[in-house]
This record gives sequence, structure tokens and C-alpha cells, in this order.
Amino acid sequence: MDKCKNLYILLTHSGTTLSHMVKLYTREPYSHVSLSFDESLRKMYSFGRKKPRNPLIGGFVREDIESGIYTIFTETEYALYTMPVSEEQYENLRKTITEFEQMSDVFKYNLIGLIGIMVGYPINRANSYFCSQFVAYTFEQSGISVFDKPFGLVTPKDFRTNDSFSLLKSGKLSYFRTEPPMGNSILIQ
Repeated sequence: MDKCKNLYILLTHSGTTLSHMVKLYTREPYSHVSLSFDESLRKMYSFGRKKPRNPLIGGFVREDIESGIYTIFTETEYALYTMPVSEEQYENLRKTITEFEQMSDVFKYNLIGLIGIMVGYPINRANSYFCSQFVAYTFEQSGISVFDKPFGLVTPKDFRTNDSFSLLKSGKLSYFRTEPPMGNSILIQ
């Protein structure tokens, strides 16, 4: 790769009922995936609750670690990963996210897709995603190939265990701004 840009993947476990159910089933430390273009995580993109206090209305969301659901669930655990991509992949991903933002009202949360994970069969529904499915889909649409399975079967574990991603830091999200990066991280700007 000639010139690279970094993408940031935030894995979290907030403690919501759905996140507890996902964690119980997967036996994984994290149950949610968000995508960001900057390490400050002031703008992240995912599929989740549209209204922080209402778990029944879900869809495409723009998240921020200092507002929304993260201010309600203050004990949220996180791991922040980075991944270098080409400038072309980076711009393709930005365009894909812009398309989601422009049509945000048509998207729904793909709760049925979570059942697909359990049975090992991707359940892709028009304009419906769950968090990891969304991020994997946007990667696929942008020419970023990191998973060897359909995007409808990608889970938070696939981000955590994939060698394409490097761990930057982890801990309680409420301490994100004060925690130093991990020792072995290399950032390519």
C-alpha cells in the first residue's frame, strides 16, 4: 500500500439487555461494533438504538462516546482497534457511509439476522443490518477484504481476532480520554 489512512473499530459491551444476551451466547467480551474515521471517536457509525432509552427502535446511528447510550451505560467496556487502508478504500468507505447517512430513515435493525448467526446462515434483509453486519458490509462495498465469510455472519469476535486490526487501547469507555495507548501499537498516518 502506497499511502495509507487509518480506520478505527470500537468494540463495546454496554450492559443493555440485548448486549448481555449476545455476550451470553457468544461468550465474547464485546457485543457491539462501531466504525470511525478518527481516533477521537467523536463520530462513529453503526446499527443500534436510535433513542438511547428505547431499545425497541433501532437502525443506522451516528454515535459519540460522550453522548447517547454511552452516557446512560457508564460502565461500558471497550477495545479500540485500527486498520490501515489505501486512500481509495478510505474514500470509498466515506462515500458508503455518506449514502447511509442520507438515507438513514429507511434503515432498520436486523434482529432476525442475529438468529442467522446462531444457525450459521446469513439472513440479509433489505435496508436492515445489525452492527457487525453493517461494518462488514460497508467494508465489502468499499473494496476492503478482511473476512472469509459472508458479511451477514460477521460478529464482533471477527474484528477482535482478525490480524488486519491492531489493538490501540481498551478499558472502561468512561476513561477513554485518559487511558494511554497500548505499548505495541503502530499508527500509519
